[in-house]
Amino acid sequence: MAEALNSDDDRNRLLLEAITDYAIYMLDADGRVSSWNPGARRFKGYTEPEILGHHFSRFYTDEDKARGVPERALRTAAQEGRFENEGWRVRKDGSRFWAHVIIDPILSPSGDLLGFAKITRDLTEKRAAEEALHRSQEQFRILVQGVTDYAIYMLDPTGQVASWNAGARRIKGYAPEEIIGQHFSRFYTDEDRQDGLPQRALETAEREGRFEHEGWRVRKDGTRFWASAVVDAIWDDDGHLIGFAKVTRDITEKMEAQRALEQAQEELLQSRKMEALGQLAGGVAHDFNNLLAAISSSLELLQKRLPDDPRAARLLETALQGVRRGASLTSRLLAFSRQQPLEPQAVDLTTLVRGMSDLLSLSLGSAIAIETHAPLALPPAMVDPAQLELALLNVAANARDAMPEGGILTITFSSAEVSAGQVPGLAGGSYVCVILSDTGTGMDAETLRRAADPFFTTKEVGRGTGLGLSLVHGLLEESGGRLVLSSRVNEGTKAELWLPVAQHQRLPEESPAAACEKPLTVLAVDDDRLVLMNTAFMLEDLGYRVIEAHSGTEALKVLKDQHVDLLITDQLMPRMSGIELATSARQLRPDLPVILATGYTDLETDLGLPLLNKPFSLDQLQTLVCKTMQG
Repeated sequence: MAEALNSDDDRNRLLLEAITDYAIYMLDADGRVSSWNPGARRFKGYTEPEILGHHFSRFYTDEDKARGVPERALRTAAQEGRFENEGWRVRKDGSRFWAHVIIDPILSPSGDLLGFAKITRDLTEKRAAEEALHRSQEQFRILVQGVTDYAIYMLDPTGQVASWNAGARRIKGYAPEEIIGQHFSRFYTDEDRQDGLPQRALETAEREGRFEHEGWRVRKDGTRFWASAVVDAIWDDDGHLIGFAKVTRDITEKMEAQRALEQAQEELLQSRKMEALGQLAGGVAHDFNNLLAAISSSLELLQKRLPDDPRAARLLETALQGVRRGASLTSRLLAFSRQQPLEPQAVDLTTLVRGMSDLLSLSLGSAIAIETHAPLALPPAMVDPAQLELALLNVAANARDAMPEGGILTITFSSAEVSAGQVPGLAGGSYVCVILSDTGTGMDAETLRRAADPFFTTKEVGRGTGLGLSLVHGLLEESGGRLVLSSRVNEGTKAELWLPVAQHQRLPEESPAAACEKPLTVLAVDDDRLVLMNTAFMLEDLGYRVIEAHSGTEALKVLKDQHVDLLITDQLMPRMSGIELATSARQLRPDLPVILATGYTDLETDLGLPLLNKPFSLDQLQTLVCKTMQG
């Protein structure tokens, strides 16, 4: 038995001597070291002769010794049968290491305390790794919490919010205590929740690892923002789903900027279309004017030469009325193309509207009735009649589109003395107002607010440019008036066109000029042979000698070789315009009178040339010739 015991003691001693990762040693009942293994020597630095018999408290820091930690450790082990702790310990060289310590009491068979068994493990590297991990986690937590441009938060596998950063609070408006534990679907719109988008997002992320989407989200206060959201599935080491990481960014400003860019591009495209259409309209109007000039002059000459036949006279007058209506149409085209400036004059509004009743009826269609209410006396308005006709047609077209099933367009006239501020944007003074009221679908407040904005339209693509009411607004502003709109959904729309009263209610009437007494030789120039021929016929009918030229170059040759009293030239000619011809002619003959025949009334030159607007009548031609020669 003794040999066996000795053999066991030897084996235990060899075991303890072989252990170097743990310090295993004995303390007597007072805490003095009574044994020392190689592990203790390795990480505490003491040899057996240096430490045996010394109190184990020398391994503790001064702070722990001052607080009585060594004595408390022995007392706890003796009273409770075990003491376990982690803390800083001190090596022989004074350096510190993080130790895991276990102290067990050693008792005699009779229960008397003989001493203590102490096992110490050096956990410095493990603690350093744990501290590094903790620092990393803390830095990541601070990073996530410090991000305010992104909402970064965790969801559990069912979609309940498990964490909440400062960005989420800023963007969505919830404090952590208000939202943690709540389902993330509350951030979605009612439409998206009904469509199952929140659940579909989690299912997609779980199945594919990621879900990405842009759409409207809802803040705590109910307002919406356009969000870019990413949901990533999170798995543990065993492949079990433990939740989702969700990152949301508020990109409302980016989305609005993109929409504004797209709108600007669309407006630019529409502007270019309108510019091209305006150029086309101007060109058509010019050519149409030439045709009307030929027809008008021919009809007038026929009217003078035909015998006194009442039937023929009516036919000719009807044809001349058609020419005048055609001239009015070209004026509208030129107004639309902005190749003609505003020519405000005293206009009888009731007469103007009555004159365009056929055009309004044709534009509105048979399903819409037109009712007109006018007072017995209405002062004239100061406005460009052609532009006002275009404005009325634009307003009527909007009314037509608001009454797809038909309805009534009521046109009412009134006059009023307006004080400053009484009508928004209108200065105080005397005004005439044309009110167009429809029985259509009306507009909500936002649509009404933007109704006169350029390029804003509620119509389908291809059915409107959004320029109609903006053109009306521009005309009235230029004329010193104002467009006032009022509307309610399903209650129709009312458009008030306010115009200043003309200061002179009657325009001065020019008496027909008498034929010029002096015989005149007139050089007529036009590249259109038909127009030139009819102009020559009219001049000859007035008693003038006429020389014809089909270009500016040909006209200059005539001026060098022949005597000419007056030059009448078309403006729009190839290679040399009428103004260029007049300039060159004045160099040859500084005192030569020149009349410019054109369909455009916005021509301005340093020469101050009188304008003969196409198509022109015999009286207009005679009046301007005599006025020019007398001036």
